Amino acid sequence: MNKISMTVLAAACALVLSACGTSGAPEHAVDGGNATVPARLPDGNIEAGRTLATKGEGSTAACVSCHGAEGNAPLADMYPKIGGQYGDYIAHALQAYRSGARSGGTGEVMAAQAKGLSDQQIADLAAYFASVPPQLRDLQNAN
Repeated sequence: MNKISMTVLAAACALVLSACGTSGAPEHAVDGGNATVPARLPDGNIEAGRTLATKGEGSTAACVSCHGAEGNAPLADMYPKIGGQYGDYIAHALQAYRSGARSGGTGEVMAAQAKGLSDQQIADLAAYFASVPPQLRDLQNAN
C-alpha cells in the first residue's frame, strides 16, 4: 500500500472513531422499538432500594411479591432471580418496561409496576439488587 493510501485510511479511521465519542447522546435512544441506551440515572441508594423492593410504594408492588426474598426466591418459575444481577441490567430493563419498549412474557406485569417508578427509584432498585449476593443459575441446568 502506498503512503497516500495509508494516510487516507488513517484519516478515515480517525473520522469514524471521532464520531463514536459524541457528547450529545440522547437521554434514551430507541432503535426499531428496542431500547438500546438507558437514560442516565442518578446514583442509587441501596437502603432506599431495599425498602422499595420489600414494601413497594404507591401503585408499585413490592418486588419480593413475585421475585421473593432479596430477588432470589421467585414464587413461580416465570419470575427470574434478580438478586445479584448487574445494576446496569436491572436499570435498563426497568426503563424499557416503563417506556413500553420491552414486552412479552411477564412484560405486561412489569410494565404496570415500572410505569410508576421515578429515575431515582429505578437507580435505587438497581443498586439494591446489584448488592445482593447472587444466586443466578443457567436455565439450561435449572434442575
